[in-house]
Parts: sequence; structure tokens; C-alpha cells
Amino acid sequence: MFLRIFTVLVTRGSLARRRLDERGQTTAEYALVLVGAAAVAVLLLTWATGSGRIAWLLDKMVDTVANMVN
Repeated sequence: MFLRIFTVLVTRGSLARRRLDERGQTTAEYALVLVGAAAVAVLLLTWATGSGRIAWLLDKMVDTVANMVN
């Protein structure tokens, strides 16, 4: 009986530790994905600003809306 209770307690404790480790790993993975996404966004924004694509896009959007209103 004692051995059975002890086994259950040890098993639950190790499961709880595993869940905490997995949560930490998941948090680290999310952080890496966010850093990667931010890096891609910065590269894309740098390219778009340098090539004049943002100004072109905004001009195109304003022209489209103006044509819809008229």
C-alpha cells in the first residue's frame, strides 16, 4: 500500500516537473518565433522604404478610393 502511494506521488511530481519544463520550452520557442518574425518585418520594411514601394502603395490606395467615390 505504501509503495503504491509513494509511486503515485513520485509519478505526479515528475509529471508536474515535465509540464513546467515544457511550458518553459514553449515560451522559448514563441520568443524565437517572435524574434524571427520581427527580423523579417524589419528587412521587408527596409526594402519597401528604400525602393519607394510604400509610397506607390499608398498612392494607389488613395487613387482607388477616390475613383470609387466619384
